[in-house]
Amino acid sequence: QVQLVESGGGLVQPGGSLRLSCAVSGRIFSRNAMGWYRQAPGKQRELVATITSGGITNYADSVKGRFTISRDSAKNMVYLQMNSLKPEDTAVYFCNMPTWVASGGSWGQGTQVTVSS
Repeated sequence: QVQLVESGGGLVQPGGSLRLSCAVSGRIFSRNAMGWYRQAPGKQRELVATITSGGITNYADSVKGRFTISRDSAKNMVYLQMNSLKPEDTAVYFCNMPTWVASGGSWGQGTQVTVSS
């Protein structure tokens, strides 16, 4: 069982920054990759960033160079630093474990990010 609690979202102007946090339960955290996903209104959920247990990162083209994913295995936390935000980044952001998602696992409540002037 994996439980996830996301936080840090809010309203920000275009060009601004936000840092999202995700608390993950379960001792399996340190051995698994983690990801940040987002779902905009009327669109499918998409994967925007991943980080392996060894710290290797990967990003969707739409956020590359602007977003940075990181993790603190001692605290079972995952972070997403988002800079140079654009209106099209507006979405509910979720963190999850890709292997958990693939097995049909549950999701947290997500955190709303709204980029608007």
